[in-house]
Amino acid sequence: MGKVLLEVCVDSVESAMEAAKGGAGRIELCSALSEGGLTPTVGLLKIVKRTIEPKIPVFVMLRPRRADFCFSPEEIDVILLDMEVLRENGADGFVFGALTAEGSIDVINCRRVIEAAGNLPVTFHRAFDVTNEVDSEKTCTEIADIGFKRLLTSGFQASAEAGLKQIKKLNEKFHERLIIMPGAGINEKNVKKIADESKCREIHASARIPKNQMTTSGVSMGGGTADLQPLMVTSSGVVGKMIEILGM
Repeated sequence: MGKVLLEVCVDSVESAMEAAKGGAGRIELCSALSEGGLTPTVGLLKIVKRTIEPKIPVFVMLRPRRADFCFSPEEIDVILLDMEVLRENGADGFVFGALTAEGSIDVINCRRVIEAAGNLPVTFHRAFDVTNEVDSEKTCTEIADIGFKRLLTSGFQASAEAGLKQIKKLNEKFHERLIIMPGAGINEKNVKKIADESKCREIHASARIPKNQMTTSGVSMGGGTADLQPLMVTSSGVVGKMIEILGM
């Protein structure tokens, strides 16, 4: 199989520490993974950078809200300002994606983000998976031409395992221009299959397990039920097991 880098997405200091302890090659730092991952605070980034051992790159999500990836001019201003501050406070790279109202790549605003990133790498995230699958090669070409270094994708399916055929196809065609990184639903049971069949050199996972917590009162703090569910945190044991499997 060869060496495969495992990127672990986290939304807390505890998860970041567990990811690094388990041997992750890189961290994707977010807030609110329950919402698909949003922009983290500067405080979270600074403490993660200060705390994790061993030191590994920390790429930061740029996404001001949940739902679609069609951002208003004001939201782009928020993204660019967040990016500036996060870069000043130690971000090693960024994760971003923007689409037009028609569901194609928002080339203008993506270029603005790439230019603002300077020499720091930027990953185009799974906004790709809600574009038109028929145009996937054209879309990948646009992403590479804009200057993104990698693409996180589940192959237009709910999970990377389900989208494995498309992921393999994209990697075969674009691996010299764009790092294709499978993500979504990857765990110890399927990580070897996905890496072996796709031939991708990077894999994205959360490696999370439920955390034991004090019993809640059953009262929701957000008007929904998400905060009544168990808190999910990255497990160094799961990370380590996945890396062991990838090295077999």
